Amino acid sequence: MSSGNEKMLGWGDLLDFKRMDIRVLHKTWFAFFLTFFVWFNMAPLVTIIAEDTGLTMQQMKLLLICNVALTVPGRVLIGMLSDKFGPRRTFTGIMLVLALPCFAFAFGSSYTQMLVSRLLLSVVGTGFVVGIHMTSLWFKPRDIGFAQGVEAGLGNWGSSIAAIILPVLAINVFQGAWGWRYSIAASGVVMMAFGLYYYFSTTDGPPGTVRQKSRKAAAIEVSTWGNMINAIIWTVPIIGVLALLAWTIFNMGFMSARALVASLLVIGAVVLYQTVQIVRVNVPILKRGVPDDDKYRFTDVACLCTCYMASFGAELGVISMLPAFFQNTFGLTPQMAGLIGSLFAFMNFFSRSLGGYISDRSSSRRGVMLIYLAGITVTFGLMGLISPSWPLWTAVLVTILCAIFVTGGCGTTYALVPLVKRRITGQVTGYVGAYGSVGATIFLTAYTFMENDSSFFFFIGATALATFIFCLFFLKEPRGAFAQEYQLSSVDRELMKSGKF
Repeated sequence: MSSGNEKMLGWGDLLDFKRMDIRVLHKTWFAFFLTFFVWFNMAPLVTIIAEDTGLTMQQMKLLLICNVALTVPGRVLIGMLSDKFGPRRTFTGIMLVLALPCFAFAFGSSYTQMLVSRLLLSVVGTGFVVGIHMTSLWFKPRDIGFAQGVEAGLGNWGSSIAAIILPVLAINVFQGAWGWRYSIAASGVVMMAFGLYYYFSTTDGPPGTVRQKSRKAAAIEVSTWGNMINAIIWTVPIIGVLALLAWTIFNMGFMSARALVASLLVIGAVVLYQTVQIVRVNVPILKRGVPDDDKYRFTDVACLCTCYMASFGAELGVISMLPAFFQNTFGLTPQMAGLIGSLFAFMNFFSRSLGGYISDRSSSRRGVMLIYLAGITVTFGLMGLISPSWPLWTAVLVTILCAIFVTGGCGTTYALVPLVKRRITGQVTGYVGAYGSVGATIFLTAYTFMENDSSFFFFIGATALATFIFCLFFLKEPRGAFAQEYQLSSVDRELMKSGKF
């Protein structure tokens, strides 16, 4: 760790492998990279899998839906486990346990086995939450935006690299009908091996520090009665979005009306259960009273949820349709359209890190977040104006500019997340991360009803504008946003004395 007299973390520090915090940062982004690599190990092999197994494209689309189904509520659950057991154990558990459904899918002998294993494997997308938590334990508030931008930016490349490497493995290395099976299984083997290495080579924070723990892991802690109602309201969409997925599966013809009703009842029961948990955990805390220095505003969590929905949710939505948009609009070949479309995700490392870097060095993290939201609004408005009459280079330039604001907005969002409430960073990360997937689900569902791609871009831009207005009035600058150390409340200090910190 750098001392208070040293300069702030910069780009050159990433090559200083003598620093323990930098080594942990690189190990953590690679762990995140592997979870995303495994999470998206089916997408580039869809046509090969369909040809080998005889599955229809509708059946493959259902597998793709299952691949994201449990990621949304899973991010909240994993956030709670990370707060309770620490990110080192939680990350290791994800990489070891979820390699098993990866193997089950790779060597699945029936469609049902492939469906169930893919549903379970969707939880691997929660590795993002744990990576953010680990980074927040190793870096000080003044450096957290840049460090998390690097961790998330490089980790997100896992999906892109999987799209490049896995087809080569399946076709050129593991040749034959089982090539796709061996390549998918290989990704699980690598993730499992690195999970063991990660456990023995990292710690939850620098040596000599004590990790802060949430007092309760069953539900997020709040500070006021009003915030408890707020938490319930913002928890409902995280689980309720599964109803949208169930409805989509029903419309595709893979679910009967009776099964749909049963699914909705189960989802409703889970929403009710989580509501009860929030009440059960927080009523005793609120009755005792929360000291002023231990309070935080759940409204800030809600604002960050909308920010991530308008940034990462938009990114996931756009990269799913961008190649087809360029191909249809400008008459490009699939290869050229795919190359241009990949630019959006490619910007992740540079612009996401840049967003965190700017947030660290500005006078207001809130102000930087608002600027990025305004940029997302304007650039999606420009995207909606793209037409065949535009020169191709101007359309590409606008797309890159939009990607800079969208992916940079992710970086500025997570520069704020660890500063909301230190003790429950994992849970806050889980909520905010889940809303990225909620946003993607909403955007892609809305896309199916859009008459043209321009309407889709305008819809995302309107969502970003609404988020800008909401955050303008309700998002507050966090306390100690640029401090040398994280501020501890009286409750934190009491927990430290009792050994429960």
